[in-house]
Amino acid sequence: MAKAKTQYTCSDCGGISNKWGGQCPACGQWNTLVETVVESGANRFSGQRAGLAQTSPVVALGDIDATDVPRFPTGIDEFDRVLGGGLVAGGVVLIGGDPGIGKSTLLLQALANLSRNKRVLYVSGEESGAQIALRAHRLAIDADGLKLQAEIQLEKILATLIEHKPEVAVIDSIQTVYSDALSSAPGSVAQVRECAAQLTRVAKQTGVTIIMVGHVTKEGALAGPRVLEHIVDTVLYFEGDTHSSFRLVRAFKNRFGAVNELGVFAMTEKGLRGVSNPSALFLSQHDSQVAGSCIMVTQEGTRPLLVEIQALVDASHVPSARRLSVGLEQNRLAMLLAVLHRHAGIAAFDQDVFINAVGGVKITEPAADLAVLLAIHSSMRNKPLPRGLVVFGEVGLAGEIRPAPRGQERLREAAKLGFSIALIPKANMPKQKIEGLKVVAVDRIDQALSQVRELD
Repeated sequence: MAKAKTQYTCSDCGGISNKWGGQCPACGQWNTLVETVVESGANRFSGQRAGLAQTSPVVALGDIDATDVPRFPTGIDEFDRVLGGGLVAGGVVLIGGDPGIGKSTLLLQALANLSRNKRVLYVSGEESGAQIALRAHRLAIDADGLKLQAEIQLEKILATLIEHKPEVAVIDSIQTVYSDALSSAPGSVAQVRECAAQLTRVAKQTGVTIIMVGHVTKEGALAGPRVLEHIVDTVLYFEGDTHSSFRLVRAFKNRFGAVNELGVFAMTEKGLRGVSNPSALFLSQHDSQVAGSCIMVTQEGTRPLLVEIQALVDASHVPSARRLSVGLEQNRLAMLLAVLHRHAGIAAFDQDVFINAVGGVKITEPAADLAVLLAIHSSMRNKPLPRGLVVFGEVGLAGEIRPAPRGQERLREAAKLGFSIALIPKANMPKQKIEGLKVVAVDRIDQALSQVRELD
């Protein structure tokens, strides 16, 4: 029997190379080339390929009637928030996360709610029907109208979608689905790419909403080719520690809504429940004020959240002091320490500095800079910050404090939760007084530290 011909496919971009190399020649990523079997002409989809949407004539953009896309809610408010208001007919959603974090639980709850007035289908490639029924019973979910299929062959799944015509279908998971037209194993680059493209084509042509569950690698990225994220309309990620009872769902791509929206859930005996006041999760409950703790207001999409930033500064016993940051960018921490030394005269070159964002939340916006520096300064002085203080602002390399977007919403959220003092950039100074909140505006880091000492 002739040896099967192989080629090397990049798991990130899908580029093809005839020989293995450490670096992908197409995208430049390292260690991403995976050996795959070259499909023969009889086994490929040649002659059967179609676009993801139906063919349409060329029209002028101004002649197209632009109307808002109608949405239908899932019945889970936090999930709808991340989706941008709900699901869209013909939309394709990809949701990824660590094993056991709650992807299947959340989708089972959402389908159970939708099954009351819509036709839904749950396609499971990882669990049997008995296992899913047992989970629904354990979570006390009324899922009598939910249709279930335990199948991993793409052709049978497509036939079921065309026959039963569900309005919403869940594929759990895309890495377990395979097509007979390809000889490679399920989960390979070719299988994941082709199965996702065929499912997306069916979604666009029939109007069924498809939600695909995706596995993640040990680095936390979605497994399979990067083209998988380009094909779908919405990409959601589960965040948080599996040992914690709280889960965060973040939108990284959404063609029908805003990105960087955050949904907060609590894992209970009855499944995932939305958290109405997520700021309470990210604030530690101290009996008294403690040194090294600063409260900031971060903006996650359209939602302002209050997060506690903790800092611990301790004398270093090694020549190279340690810099560790959890939930914040570590390189930015080193930059902020240099700014603190240059423009405020506070040196930390012989100190170990540890930064943590409470609650497992990841803060990517630079508006956390001021809170980080104030927490570090408080820990170095071993003196707590004033009670009721909340801050936000970006710190530049010249020592200036830059404004943060949506400052008014941040201040109103802080006042609503009972904070009495706000230290903010001068450009974010509100035009009208906010009841119950004293606003102190500064434009440089040395001024901010002086104001904190005066408020003590």
